[in-house]
Amino acid sequence: MRNEKIQWIAKVAILSAMSAVLMLLEFPLPFLAPSFYELDFSEVPALIGGFALGPLAGIVIEAIKILLNFILNGSITGGVGELSNFVLGVAFVLPAALIYKQNKTKKSAFVGLLVGGLTMVILGCFSNAFVMIPLYSKMMPLEAIIAQAAAIWPVIDNTFKFVLLCVAPFNIVKAILVIAVTMLLYKRLSPILKGKKLQ
Repeated sequence: MRNEKIQWIAKVAILSAMSAVLMLLEFPLPFLAPSFYELDFSEVPALIGGFALGPLAGIVIEAIKILLNFILNGSITGGVGELSNFVLGVAFVLPAALIYKQNKTKKSAFVGLLVGGLTMVILGCFSNAFVMIPLYSKMMPLEAIIAQAAAIWPVIDNTFKFVLLCVAPFNIVKAILVIAVTMLLYKRLSPILKGKKLQ
């Protein structure tokens, strides 16, 4: 039992480090959202960890990733971007890992990823509209945020349209890319992480 705990901790630590590095490689999608929204693949190690080691591992990886990112990179958003990344990362990882835990097959993994991605997109809309954008507006005036969005989509003139036309599509693209990469990598990494492949 002690050896299993040590192995669990070691695997979580490795995946957390990978996740933190991937978070450093974030990049904007200027055709979808203002540049302060940046896409990264840091959820991939958390999802793999959630599948292989359980839902708790996925959440812990998300938390450690954020802490490591603060240490390595600081924050240019006053912590708002990192908070959003953690909340939406957990919203993605937790449903996916819980569904997969019930039935450990490739189909279940895919269904879990779809549910997790959808949860992230929906929660992302609400959290941005009511929490993240109001918090970020303390650093950048709301008018400036809307103006950056309007430069992409001229019809945007309020928070609701910003969330609908920028935030939602951005998170949909992120979910699709993360799901694709996770499905490609998990089958190859699962033997190393838990000794069996997806069925």
